[in-house]
Amino acid sequence: MTLQPITTSTSYTADRAWLASLHGTDSIETITLDLSKLTAGTHTAASTDSTQPYSRVLSGVPVGKITANGLYGAFDPTASDGRQNLAGHVFAETLFAPAAAKAPAALLWHGVVVAAKVPGGIDPTKVTPSVTGPQIRYV
Repeated sequence: MTLQPITTSTSYTADRAWLASLHGTDSIETITLDLSKLTAGTHTAASTDSTQPYSRVLSGVPVGKITANGLYGAFDPTASDGRQNLAGHVFAETLFAPAAAKAPAALLWHGVVVAAKVPGGIDPTKVTPSVTGPQIRYV
């Protein structure tokens, strides 16, 4: 039997239309996402490439920190698990395996965001301002 390994590569261009300025992009933080707290098709995109089985969390998703486990999930002003407090936005798209429960991500916690272009949307009037939390300005 002869094995012939093959290599493929796929490149993605992150859609950062939600990002209004490069301000703050030099000081992102590493977080871990709880994928069960994200909505498929809104916050994540399934792979359409037959050679790439991984789905991806979209760049720009607003997230909040879950108090019980320290993971991050989609910001929800009506939640009571910590996600009602905005922590920031997922800065770069991140890939995750189909059966994964968690995924690492980069968090933009300081910067300027175009509210109308945030994946899944965000109502800036429902974001509670904080002097010690995220410093996001919406335009």
